[in-house]
Amino acid sequence: MTAQPSARERLLDAADDLAFTQGVAATPVDEILRRANVAPATLYAHFGNKEGLIVSALQRRLARWDALWQQEIDAAPTPEAKLLAVLPAIRRFRDDASAARWCAFLGVAAESAHPGQPLKDALAGDTKLLTSRLRELSVPVAGAGGAGLLAEQLVLIFTGVLGMILRGMDTDDAVVVGIGTAEAVVEAARGRSSRHDA
Repeated sequence: MTAQPSARERLLDAADDLAFTQGVAATPVDEILRRANVAPATLYAHFGNKEGLIVSALQRRLARWDALWQQEIDAAPTPEAKLLAVLPAIRRFRDDASAARWCAFLGVAAESAHPGQPLKDALAGDTKLLTSRLRELSVPVAGAGGAGLLAEQLVLIFTGVLGMILRGMDTDDAVVVGIGTAEAVVEAARGRSSRHDA
C-alpha cells in the first residue's frame, strides 16, 4: 500500500495543480484546501498564508526544473548542445510537471503587481538561475566577452517559446522553432567571437 503524501506535500501539489493553471488570484484558498483535503489551520501552520504557500510551491518547482535542466546539460555532447539544452528541457519539464498553462513564474509575476519580499525573491530566483547558467554555458561558445549578450538572447528565445505555448502552440512545435532560432543566434555569436579573436 502506497503511503499518502504529507499534508504539506498535498498543499504544494494543490497549489501546483490549481494556482499555476487557473491563476493565483482566481484560485481561492478554500479550493486549495479542498483539493489537499486539509483544514485551514494546516495551511497556516506550514506556510503562514496563501502567499507563503505559493512561494514554497514556486521554490519546489524551481528545484525540479533545475535538476531536470542539469540532466539535459549533462547528457549533451558538445558545448553548443549543453547551451541549447534549456529548450528540450522545457518539453521534458512540461511532461513531468503539473499542467501549468505556460511558465508558473511568469504567470505569477504577471499577476503580482506588488509582491511581498518572499514572493519577489522566489520570482527573482528563477530569473537568476536562467541567466547565470546560460551565461556560464555561453562562455565556451561565444567567449567571455560575448557570453553576456548570447545569454540574454537565449533568455529572450526561451521566454518566447513559453509565450507561444501560452498562445496555444504545441509544446513540441514551439521547442523545435525555438531550437532553430537559438542555433542561428549561437552561430552568429560564434562568428562574432572568431572575428574578435582574429
